[in-house]
Amino acid sequence: MKQDWKAVGSYGTVGIEVVLSVLVGFIGGYWLDGKLGTSPWLTLIGLAYGIAAAARALYRAARRATKEAEELDRREREERKRFRDEHDGT
Repeated sequence: MKQDWKAVGSYGTVGIEVVLSVLVGFIGGYWLDGKLGTSPWLTLIGLAYGIAAAARALYRAARRATKEAEELDRREREERKRFRDEHDGT
């Protein structure tokens, strides 16, 4: 059960990371545009970096989920094999 809550916490933060990445990129670019008078270029660049960071966070979460699913599948196969081996000998 503790493992389930750990996974919920781990994957629950992905949404926050996506939103914050986009917001920080956008707001940072907007602020720099105001300071440097380059509107809208730095806002767009900051937004693009924020979206790229969000995509990276999603990619990492998907890779982690795939790795965990493969590990779970491997353990289940081992358990099934062990069960068959124990019951075939009787």
